[in-house]
Amino acid sequence: MKFNKPMITLLSAALFAVGCNKEETTSQQLDKAQAKTEKAAQDIKDYSYAQKAEFVEKMQSQLTGLKSDLDQLAAKIEKSSDAVKAEAKPKLQALRDQTAQLDKQLDEVRNATESTWDSVKGGFKKAYESSKDGFQQARQWVSDKIAP
Repeated sequence: MKFNKPMITLLSAALFAVGCNKEETTSQQLDKAQAKTEKAAQDIKDYSYAQKAEFVEKMQSQLTGLKSDLDQLAAKIEKSSDAVKAEAKPKLQALRDQTAQLDKQLDEVRNATESTWDSVKGGFKKAYESSKDGFQQARQWVSDKIAP
């Protein structure tokens, strides 16, 4: 089975998330990891033009999730010290700019024709993966700067 970078990233995130809960048994954690891995594989599957509506719906859901994550990060930062707020402001703005760009790219996906489908879809996926990486870095920064 050939793994690509987004698949490995999603698999790692799923395993990390499952591994953080010590109250579950190893078997339960592995079952959850497998379910999350299967979901991740489904999320990055190669959609054809005939599946455009399904792809748009799925990516809109993912984008909504990223925006929710951004709101949660912003709320955590808002409760922190002035120094942390000042340091976080440009990072949050960069993430907001990325989600705005994803909105525009998703509009391009909605308007894609069969001849432009692969290019537009590929551009959206690349931008989405980049945004997810940015959010992961922001979460890590928040956890390093702010006690839970």
